[in-house]
Amino acid sequence: MRKLKIKSGDTVRVIAGDHKGQEGKVQKVLIEKNKAIVEGVNTISKHEKPSASNPQGGIVKKEAPIHISNLSLLDKDGNTTRVGYKEEDGKKVRFSKKSNEVI
Repeated sequence: MRKLKIKSGDTVRVIAGDHKGQEGKVQKVLIEKNKAIVEGVNTISKHEKPSASNPQGGIVKKEAPIHISNLSLLDKDGNTTRVGYKEEDGKKVRFSKKSNEVI
């Protein structure tokens, strides 16, 4: 299993698939499946049975995971960029390969 360069809280853009061009913030990364849940992207409608937590039941909208390879990180300027790692002051930090700024 390789290390993923996209973390929770990052702003990303979808670069492939049905939702190409949409942007959102990463809510959760599923490391074992190489997928991420992005806010406002890949929304599905799911039927839920009535339960104690949801007594009404019915159709619920929720975000489905999207594969990491279909996402690209956005830097501070809003441009897509690749991620690199370098050492600064004895700490390993992520940096934007386009603008060479620390993320």
